[in-house]
Amino acid sequence: MTEICYCDKGEHQAKLNGSNGVLHIPCSPKSSTSSLTASLETPSQPIIPKNFVWRLQGGRRASSSTASTEPDQADAMAAVDVVAKGPIDGVLRDSFDPWNRHNKRRQEGGGKGNVNGCDGNDDEVCKGCIKISRARASKALRDGKRAGSHESSTLPTAARPNPANSTKPNPTVTVTMPGTLQHSELDDGGLKTAPDQLQELKHDGSVLSIAVSSEYIFTGTSKGQIVVWSLGTYQLVRTIQAHKRSVLCLFLSQDGKYLFSTACEPIINVWCPKTFTRLYEIYSTYDVGDVFSVVYSPQNETVYFGTQTQYIQWVGLKDEDRKVSHDSANHPDRRQHKFFDSRAVGGTSTPRRTEDYYSLIPRAETVLEVDPYAIEKYAHYGWVFCMQIAKGPTVLVDDDEEVLISGGGDGTIKLWRLNDKGPGYHEDEDTKGSIQELMVLGEDDAESVMSLFVDGSFLYAGKLGGIIELWDLDTKQRLRVIHAHTGNINAVGLRFGLLWSASTDGFASKHSAAHTTEESNGTSQNVSQRYQCLSRWKAHNAKILSAAVATYQNNQLFITGANDNTVRIWHVNGAPAETEEVDGEHEDMMIRSLRQFVSYKTVSSRPEFTEDCRKGATFLGSLFKRLGAQVEMLSSDGPHNPVVFAKFSGKLEPAEKRKRVLFYGHYDVVPADMAGENWKTDPFKLVGQNGYLYGRGVSDNKGPIIAALYAVSDLLQAKALDSDIIFLIEGEEESGSRGFEETILKHKDLIGHIDYVLLANSYWLDDEVPCLTYGLRGVLHATVCVDSKHPDLHSGVDGSNMISEPLTDLTLLLGKLKGPRNKVNIPGFYDGILPITEEEELRYDDIASILIKRNPTAGPVDALKRSLMARWREPNLTIHRYNVSGPDGSLISSHATANVSIRLVPGQEVEEIISKLKSFLKTEYEKFDSDNTLTVRIDNKAEPWLGVPGNYIFRTLEEAVMRAWGGSSSSSPSTSTPSDTDSPSSPSSSLSDNEKANGVTLPPNATNGETTSTGAAAPKTRKPLYIREGGSIPPIRFLEKEFNAPAAHLPCGQASDSAHLHNERLRLVNLQKSREIFTTVFRKL
Repeated sequence: MTEICYCDKGEHQAKLNGSNGVLHIPCSPKSSTSSLTASLETPSQPIIPKNFVWRLQGGRRASSSTASTEPDQADAMAAVDVVAKGPIDGVLRDSFDPWNRHNKRRQEGGGKGNVNGCDGNDDEVCKGCIKISRARASKALRDGKRAGSHESSTLPTAARPNPANSTKPNPTVTVTMPGTLQHSELDDGGLKTAPDQLQELKHDGSVLSIAVSSEYIFTGTSKGQIVVWSLGTYQLVRTIQAHKRSVLCLFLSQDGKYLFSTACEPIINVWCPKTFTRLYEIYSTYDVGDVFSVVYSPQNETVYFGTQTQYIQWVGLKDEDRKVSHDSANHPDRRQHKFFDSRAVGGTSTPRRTEDYYSLIPRAETVLEVDPYAIEKYAHYGWVFCMQIAKGPTVLVDDDEEVLISGGGDGTIKLWRLNDKGPGYHEDEDTKGSIQELMVLGEDDAESVMSLFVDGSFLYAGKLGGIIELWDLDTKQRLRVIHAHTGNINAVGLRFGLLWSASTDGFASKHSAAHTTEESNGTSQNVSQRYQCLSRWKAHNAKILSAAVATYQNNQLFITGANDNTVRIWHVNGAPAETEEVDGEHEDMMIRSLRQFVSYKTVSSRPEFTEDCRKGATFLGSLFKRLGAQVEMLSSDGPHNPVVFAKFSGKLEPAEKRKRVLFYGHYDVVPADMAGENWKTDPFKLVGQNGYLYGRGVSDNKGPIIAALYAVSDLLQAKALDSDIIFLIEGEEESGSRGFEETILKHKDLIGHIDYVLLANSYWLDDEVPCLTYGLRGVLHATVCVDSKHPDLHSGVDGSNMISEPLTDLTLLLGKLKGPRNKVNIPGFYDGILPITEEEELRYDDIASILIKRNPTAGPVDALKRSLMARWREPNLTIHRYNVSGPDGSLISSHATANVSIRLVPGQEVEEIISKLKSFLKTEYEKFDSDNTLTVRIDNKAEPWLGVPGNYIFRTLEEAVMRAWGGSSSSSPSTSTPSDTDSPSSPSSSLSDNEKANGVTLPPNATNGETTSTGAAAPKTRKPLYIREGGSIPPIRFLEKEFNAPAAHLPCGQASDSAHLHNERLRLVNLQKSREIFTTVFRKL
């Protein structure tokens, strides 16, 4: 018998060692050793062709070379009917779109120096702007048609849009599997609906094995690493260099005490799954090759493992006689290998290669050497791919007796009785410490057994060729053969009353189960008792090499890993989302609602999405109502998106005693370039990846809205909501909050009295430190137009110094606005700006110091402090863009326009600045003595806002932030004492006895603690940074003034969220912590 062994010694020649029958085939030096090349597909380029496939049949290895097929070719063969979308979206924002105004046109002005728009008629739109807008819209439509035609012509045949259906608004996809699929238990072999994908976890190696504990997902990779992910937040917790070669198997003991790992090397490691400490290192004295499978018997405290040499070996973890020193001469790293260390002609041998990452493998606390007699040689006539430990699976043993079950490359399944009388096997004592064969299932030379699962006396075996076999261990009968896949089934399991499987064809599936010892979730009660396919979906565009089924916080999860370097978590709860009862304990309900919310294309700046905006508002209103709110859709007289009003009533009686908290947010989003390549995912489909949720609006502002909503729901279910919580969620914030003020004033009686205003519509300064925002700059956007009484002229034919050119006038005029060092020249522009206080300057010092510590490249502390102050508390004027009439060429345009924005700070009144701007432009323009006409139009405006960090709402937020992110408040953010009217109760920032004893005091913006390896902060004491921002949120100051209530701003996301950019995201842990913070704040306010 000849065995195949791959190594990473590229300098070796392929040779056959006659003494042990091992054929050595060298790979590239960069490759990682793997004996399962066909399954693992390591990134190296061995001399064996890529399409070389091993078929493991009994003790023989039959090879074949097939035509290489990409993973997606099966899908390309499918019949796909895609309905094309409508015309390309418009590209003009409403602020530069005259049709969306009241269609008032200014009267043509004649004479010299005529200045329009300075008398407050801001709604007038000049003819030049209309002309430019129409020309640009027509060009965008033409370009869109050309792009759509080109895009259609380059798509694969199966995916080209159907011209006949191109006018339908919603794309539909119909997929028919190729005729080569023959699944006897499937409905016509068709695809079933895929479950929700919660997250995709990416790493830099193929995922060969998976184990799941109550807290973590453990994945073994082709890099020899065990990668640990949080089951709650899906963030990377730890990367452990566990082995030198690919990690083939991970096994978690039933009590969760031990995590076992095996690899393409003769070493088994035992880890603590909580501390990630390497407890044991186990090795065999034989050259066993790769170790494919490992299990643990709690009764015998013994580890059993199956090897490439067809052996099963074992060792007791507590066997003192098997403990050896770390430098034992028998260790595989030190002993002579019969093949690799054999001497060539001339008496020389090649030294073993070492890699730098070998030193990263932790030192084991205990080393165990397997007794040479603790072995069952040729347990199978093929590699021992899989093993299970089961208690009383057959009538041949006692109910509480453990049995070892193994599956091999020879196609057989064997049951072994475990003997606990001694650690080793001796010829004179056949049964002492050995395993004794109980039964053999299957036939030699059958399809290899790749995976096993035991359920009572029923055994499920996943095999090559996509077959699942069901065996009765009492009668030794094969009850059923299920043709579930077309590829090898590397994972099979029975959970939640369903049969789960995953295959190298990239598909995962679940079948109804007729018999199960665990309680069914009710999903299969309405189906026939036959094993019918309930769901089959493309889980990866690669080979699935491992899978696991788990539960977390009442959520049922199916987890798959593949050689595309990804782990995907699928939410597989039995009941459909629309029929589940709302339960605050179900964390997934919040994610499911956010997923639906993100799917609505609520782009307020584009008229083609008007219907989507309305549908998004309707969905949000329905969700509010479903969770217990009184809901109304508020609208103004204009054609604007509605404001969703929702009121949750507290339990405090009488109602007049309740405090009333207003939460402001917006459901509209900025556009997303769906046709370009900037987005890694569909922007309107929520996708989880490495602990983040990706999608347009997930951070700005749909995620925070959903977190606040479910926080109120949690309080309602706990009967802990005393105050009234009012939600005002508008749909025009990204378009200047058009119509919002009019709508609120019109329905002010319905909204009623308000005590506090809260919003969550921004981000931290970095990705580490939570923040509270207490100041925003205001803004006004203006359009400055210069028009000629002449039409567009040719510069060669008509150009002369006798004609006043609009673009020249406009350029000269705008040049007057700013002077050296960006100083704004408008008289009185800087009047009224509030001076900086000593306390605020200390905040800037603290912020700059913390940011420099985390990122030394940010520059000197003084420069960073000055930059923050300039962006947050100083005004600025910006000229954005020029536009001219007429086509490109040597023309004198009859119309020139430019957009100007001014960022305002507290102390500057918006109306005063508008008046000063218009007056200044009029005065300077009159000096030109021009024949052209000037028009100044105010497009939108927002007042600056400055909160009070020491008031009750900010103190409550601070305490909630510190509690959620790992600490307790130790001092108030301000030295000011709250007044009786400010706080309805005693200050909420009181210290515990333990905190008083520790005497913890921090400066206004200090933090104390370190971050975890994931970037998530885990300090003992954390105080949020109090920051201001340079951006503007128009409604915040309006609401504060209109309801005479203090406002506060909680940033939920991180600086890297990419709001308004492509690949917008929100970290899942931030969403969860925001929900926790809102719960505390709503309860205390």
